Amino acid sequence: MKTARIITVATLIVASGLALRVAQSQQTGIKRTELQRHDLSIPGREVIQVRGDFPVGAAVPRHTHPGEELVYVLEGILEFQLEGQPPVTVKTGEVFFIPAGTVHTAKNVNNGNSAALSTYIVEKGKPLLTSVQ
Repeated sequence: MKTARIITVATLIVASGLALRVAQSQQTGIKRTELQRHDLSIPGREVIQVRGDFPVGAAVPRHTHPGEELVYVLEGILEFQLEGQPPVTVKTGEVFFIPAGTVHTAKNVNNGNSAALSTYIVEKGKPLLTSVQ
């Protein structure tokens, strides 16, 4: 009987964690597609390119990267907010630079979908994105 309770509690804990993860990913609604990843000639660094597709109203919560992010807006209008700075609106065909370790957010402020190509020059082996509360 005691073993059954432990298994039930463990199952509920795992299920709660998975539900939270699913809810968070659904909340942002952003589809990320990694296009390429390569080591650089600089030891310990790599480049990663990601396409981000933002449905109407979608936003990325506050986060940082272990390197620089270069953004090219493929479609729509995105608003970037770097900590301590006013928001910047970036439209189709425009670019934006985010320095390494800078806390920032991004959101779709377009009436339709938006998309961006992000190129990250980052420290190899570190998580690409770290959430910040």
